[in-house]
Amino acid sequence: MEPEEGERRSSPPPSQTVTSRREQYLIAKRPGPRAGGVEPLDFNALKAALERDPEITIKRTLTPSGFGPLAAGLSGQQAIIVAEMPKEHAEQMGRLPQIVVERDHPLAFGDATTPFMCDPGVLVPHGAGHTVTVRVIGKEEVPIEGANVFALADGWPAQAVTEANGQAQITLFAESVASVQGLYVKPKGEYWSRWIPDPALDPNQPNVVSLTPLEQTFPNFPDQEVIGWGLKAMRLDQLPTTFRGNGVRVAVVDSGLATSHPDLQSVVKGGHDAVTQNPRGWEHDEVGHGSHCAGIIAGLDDGKGIRGIAPGAEVFAIKVLPGGRFSTLIEALNRCVELQVDLVNLSLGSEHSSELLEDRIRELKELGIACIVAAGSSGGPVQYPASSPHVLAVSAVGKHGEFPADSYHGQEIWEGSPDGAEEYFSAAFTCSGPEVDVCAPGVAILSCVPPNTYGVWDGTSMAAPHVTGLAALVLAHHPDFQGPFKARNATRVERLFQILWQSARPLNLGDPNRTGAGMPDAVNALLISQPEMQALRPEELVQRLVTVLESSQAMPSERATVVQQLVAALQQAAMTPMTAAAPTVGLDSRFALKQLRGAMQQAGLLPSKGRRAAFEAIRRATGAQQPGGSRISGAGSQAYTGISEPGNGWPMRQLTEVMRSSGLI
Repeated sequence: MEPEEGERRSSPPPSQTVTSRREQYLIAKRPGPRAGGVEPLDFNALKAALERDPEITIKRTLTPSGFGPLAAGLSGQQAIIVAEMPKEHAEQMGRLPQIVVERDHPLAFGDATTPFMCDPGVLVPHGAGHTVTVRVIGKEEVPIEGANVFALADGWPAQAVTEANGQAQITLFAESVASVQGLYVKPKGEYWSRWIPDPALDPNQPNVVSLTPLEQTFPNFPDQEVIGWGLKAMRLDQLPTTFRGNGVRVAVVDSGLATSHPDLQSVVKGGHDAVTQNPRGWEHDEVGHGSHCAGIIAGLDDGKGIRGIAPGAEVFAIKVLPGGRFSTLIEALNRCVELQVDLVNLSLGSEHSSELLEDRIRELKELGIACIVAAGSSGGPVQYPASSPHVLAVSAVGKHGEFPADSYHGQEIWEGSPDGAEEYFSAAFTCSGPEVDVCAPGVAILSCVPPNTYGVWDGTSMAAPHVTGLAALVLAHHPDFQGPFKARNATRVERLFQILWQSARPLNLGDPNRTGAGMPDAVNALLISQPEMQALRPEELVQRLVTVLESSQAMPSERATVVQQLVAALQQAAMTPMTAAAPTVGLDSRFALKQLRGAMQQAGLLPSKGRRAAFEAIRRATGAQQPGGSRISGAGSQAYTGISEPGNGWPMRQLTEVMRSSGLI
């Protein structure tokens, strides 16, 4: 007998057994000439064979057909198949010499994250745990919704997000309330973050955390425009107001862009969603990351909110996050070529590298498109694609006094930073290594947050846009790119990177691998005339070089990096021309040392038989006149202010001893 209507039970909801998912792979013809005896590969036949295999699912095919006129004649373009398959299939296919098969790894943002334990399983957190309620309030005790709350202890951190009433409940597993070492509250925007060490938490009642509004630090904000500390540190605020980056196209390859934001509305010219293929998906920035980066680069200068570095630039938002992979980034770079952009800002990365993605990055460089990439914010080695030799890698630094003492930004100071010796510090989260080209402001950076507000964030994600913005100004206003380097090719990109590197002011923050050549300087990069610098006494210059050497503790493999720091110190002291070629990381150390020797001879720090003749040749090459004559304007001429042929008895013994102990001589 059938049950009555009221007795019938509803069908159980659909379900599935959790198993390991199939991995996604990139498959393409191997570029370059074939090895002897290797048969040519028919790409269409390969694709057809994959389609017939029931164990393989082709997700899509990335084709370079849309490259357009900019890529006319470019060699090496090829299609890439994106497919899901068992690992065994991929390994078997990868043994074929004609094709490349590699994992389609996920992408990650380059902003700073809260530290987590590597293995939560060691805690075995059985039981109910301890629940604590945190209530976050702002000015006039208004509850703050959407703030992330972290309770950090010895084990796995607890995390929650505040609701409309400002409250969040966090549960501590295998921890007591007394074991919590810090409470970190990160709001979406409008307020500073808060860090409370060893918090006294009561599990029986709400624990109230009050946040400091941004307007308390920046008077009348956002009704009155704020020029961020990062722009001032790079001397961008000292440029003529006519330097706006007009005509330069910048792609922000990120999480999309909030087109509703008042500081972004007029600068964004279009976009593409490479994740969902939604024609308007790029206009929605769920996480705010891309909007924050875009604001740093080109935020509107209308007297309100924030001011970007190049407000006249044309911004294109290419969405690859969240959910993007290497294949998504390859598609995004293809779209950058179609849009004929000049610069690509990549505030993202991965712990893995990719041969196929590297080919695309190289192709962009050959087309005159410069990629500026965040080094990564995991605190480890430089991530990819920042580690590529075809990009400019940017690490992050902070500045003391630019954030409230009780904010979390103070926790980002690297423990190896000199104690009080510098106004700047290396960020604890920044990735480091010889691949780092320059550093830029990346701690407590104020910029745009969706839908129409502002937030202060940390990360190499924030540092890279500072350099991208300056690069836009250089392309628009530096005379080299209106003349000999106007043509779009790899030489144009190399010259741009060279100008940014050589403009940098070296920072002695405890490890040259964390700062590269230093912080790019807008005044130096754009050849703006400055009051003549007073020449350093020999003792002062030698001490600068000794400081660089003593902080480097150079190993043989890192000597080229140390030489970079030495030449940069000479440049900062106005002892060598800013336009002179500088050694590059990865070159033979003997070549780098030869360049250093020449720079030191120019500065009079090493004896030279033809020293007087060399000085005259340098003056002629840079257009500088003899003392008493007229001088050309610009950084190249300023480099020789106060130089004269040194006499004997210079205090070189200390420098020589330190260089010898470092293995440089």
